Amino acid sequence: MTPLQALQKYFGYSNFRHSQEAIIQHVLSKQDVMVLMPTGGGKSLCYQLPAVLLNGLTIVISPLIALMKDQVDSLNLSGIPAAFLNSSQDPDEQKDIAIRLKNNQLRLLYVAPERLFGKDDRLMTFLKTLEVVQIAIDEAHCISQWGHDFRPEYLMLAGLKNEFPGVPVIALTATADKLTQKDILDKLNLHKPAVFISSFNRENITYRVNPKNNSFNQLINFLGQRKEESGIIYCLSRKSTELLADNLKDEGFAAEAYHAGLTNDKKAKNQEAFLRDDVKIIVATIAFGMGINKSNVRYVVHMDLPKNIEGYYQETGRAGRDGLPSDALLLYSPGDAIKLRKFATVENNAEQSAIMLKKLDDMVGYCQLHACRRQYLMQYFDEAFPDTCGSCDYCLSEFVKFDGTLIAQKALSAVTRLKERFGVTYIVDFLRGSRSEKIWPEHKELKTYGAGADISKADWQRYLRELIAMGYLRVTDDAYASLKLTAKSELALKGLQKVELISSQTTDEKEIAPLDFEADLLNALRKKRQEIAVMENLPPDIILSDPSLLEIATYLPQKLEELRQISGFGDIKLARYGREFLALVTQYCTQKKLESRIGQKTPKRERKPKKEQISETAKASLALFKQGLSVTDIAQLRSLAATTIEGHLSVFVQSGELDVFTFVKEEKIPAIKDAVEKYGNERLAPLKEILGEDYTYGEIRAVIAWLNRQSK
Repeated sequence: MTPLQALQKYFGYSNFRHSQEAIIQHVLSKQDVMVLMPTGGGKSLCYQLPAVLLNGLTIVISPLIALMKDQVDSLNLSGIPAAFLNSSQDPDEQKDIAIRLKNNQLRLLYVAPERLFGKDDRLMTFLKTLEVVQIAIDEAHCISQWGHDFRPEYLMLAGLKNEFPGVPVIALTATADKLTQKDILDKLNLHKPAVFISSFNRENITYRVNPKNNSFNQLINFLGQRKEESGIIYCLSRKSTELLADNLKDEGFAAEAYHAGLTNDKKAKNQEAFLRDDVKIIVATIAFGMGINKSNVRYVVHMDLPKNIEGYYQETGRAGRDGLPSDALLLYSPGDAIKLRKFATVENNAEQSAIMLKKLDDMVGYCQLHACRRQYLMQYFDEAFPDTCGSCDYCLSEFVKFDGTLIAQKALSAVTRLKERFGVTYIVDFLRGSRSEKIWPEHKELKTYGAGADISKADWQRYLRELIAMGYLRVTDDAYASLKLTAKSELALKGLQKVELISSQTTDEKEIAPLDFEADLLNALRKKRQEIAVMENLPPDIILSDPSLLEIATYLPQKLEELRQISGFGDIKLARYGREFLALVTQYCTQKKLESRIGQKTPKRERKPKKEQISETAKASLALFKQGLSVTDIAQLRSLAATTIEGHLSVFVQSGELDVFTFVKEEKIPAIKDAVEKYGNERLAPLKEILGEDYTYGEIRAVIAWLNRQSK
């Protein structure tokens, strides 16, 4: 059986995503692999499918006990025998699993790292008697002290290559910066690993950051439009999760708390209710790594500031794993950053403290951003991205600006006269001429006191946020969060630079054209799925995902062979549930006099990309190149980066207008071609790292463009 046949048979999909196929081929060839793929991008398939094709046992190491059961249930439902070993099981259950392992009746075994390397080595000794063919290490960033979720027990995994020589190891993570990636490779002792880094972009998620102001009301307004949808809300402390969950219940929402301090029974009960859609909202601590394997989470809200971009990105990635439109909302207050700075310092480790504080600063930078949020996130993970995405709060907003130079001068003057010792609240009260006793008597004598009395408190707070975002002011990192002047401040104070502020902002919500589906049929299909889930004691989205139901309600399949073309229907699910879902569709179509539309469904692999229009800026670079200017000359002339110009010119290598040999020596092409074929061309950074200093990004780009032309 080929990997593609196994994909269709067991998982019900007709094509691979990202670099899945290349990763799987490496594992089947007994090569070590490290995979960085965003949450919901299909990481699990990279080891689950080889487990089907390899004749033996795959050991999956995961820190999330909560995830194990969901993964195992899903695999067994797809006809792949799997089990887990953890502390929640009684001795009889564990004995039964041991017998099944001995009889070669399981393809995958999920274990936690501390279970594998416990006080006694009985499990390790037993596993070494079995035919182990693959080891998968999930959440591999946990092995790195520079990562956002370091777990000391993961350090024990360095010994795996000694215990199982010759067995391929696949390390997987959704978020890791360069430092963490290197640490993973070093600490796991992987042998000449292939590294696959997929795009980090989660295009179906809309990112928003709102200034925190009466956060509970803000949350209620957000949830009011999403009452029937599932979501996760993150808070900073255990106490606040329980308080918020109770408050939401009082407002009529089905919500429960989830944090490390709850009993195992309570955590299991709350998670189970969430997975089964009995509870719509889980309120969790940021610090607790929830193993929620739920594909139809429609939103993630952060009530408090996350500690770093990696954690934030992984948490927001729990929304929309099924690919349908989803939201990520963060409520930001500068005070949250001050609280977190205390926790970011690692005792007796200045180097790690500095890294953790830098990560926190990057998170604050994201919140104060006055530009495309998605671009900021992509660039953080070393991925180039345009300066507009069309689906974050900044890109969805239309800003009407006005000359706010005088307002800026009043604010900067106030900061100056108060000797840069006070924070936003005091500055605003001072500018508005507050009579409060909190304002020092001597400050009431200053010329700037009351100079902004005609501007509301809310507007002053907004203007100060804008001045911080534009770099005219900065906030100190200490407990006082004082406002300080910057190099740009003087230009504005002297009137040498015009400062534009926002007078109004209108948000144009991104309209995503839905499929032309039958709404009543979709509701009926959901009810049927819920009935089956209750009968089989499984979460509904493990039976069938929301996108699969949406496809059925759109294309109206009325025969089993037509239903097979719906994503998610592998052989086992087709045999098990096909007739029940078909009965609903045929009954509905008879009543409505509708025919099957399955002929309108185009398999993804047959879709051809739209022909890209060559931009005017690329044409301008080509014209200059044809005049004899070098890439460096063009970059200087156009005030652009050399890499941008190389990108422009590679377009014309792909179109055939420029010769690849103009940019790359012929003897260099085979090595670049080999690297691209092995590791894919989604991202340039890994290819550059593999090829080394003798190869430039421009050369790699040119060869990729040339290969794209060859494949047409």
